[in-house]
Amino acid sequence: MGKLVTIGVYDFDAESFLQRLRHADVRVLFDVRQRRGVRGSEYAWANSQRLQAALAEAGIAYEHHPELAPTTELRRLQYAEDDRNSVGKRSRRELADEYIRRYTAEILDGADLAPIVSALPSHGTGALFCVERDPEACHRSLIARLLAETQDVTIEHLRPS
Repeated sequence: MGKLVTIGVYDFDAESFLQRLRHADVRVLFDVRQRRGVRGSEYAWANSQRLQAALAEAGIAYEHHPELAPTTELRRLQYAEDDRNSVGKRSRRELADEYIRRYTAEILDGADLAPIVSALPSHGTGALFCVERDPEACHRSLIARLLAETQDVTIEHLRPS
């Protein structure tokens, strides 16, 4: 049985992020972002090169899985729904129903999750990583749910304190 956590960027700083990963015994981080950068100087630590260096120093492996990232069109669909609801990207608490339906049909239904399952450590934990603070506001929760339903994987969602 594999163990997987999910984690985002928002409301973490580099130190608290790495501390949460260590506490969860994360051995490999699966980055499921299309663009591996985050706007805002407070999140510069989460940009790909800096993040990979910090993870390496912490002894955590890094894998990028852009095939699981939402397309630009799907992200725009979610942004439009956020605008309709007067919700900012960093304060979103849930995904739009249409986004969930289309992400599932266009990305997840054809996704090969075997590389993630096979990369889960036999001792320790893997982590699905994206940007949003709350998993319910991020596609990583959809990936995690599918893994829990179809593989022998337990899921925990990590949030900032």
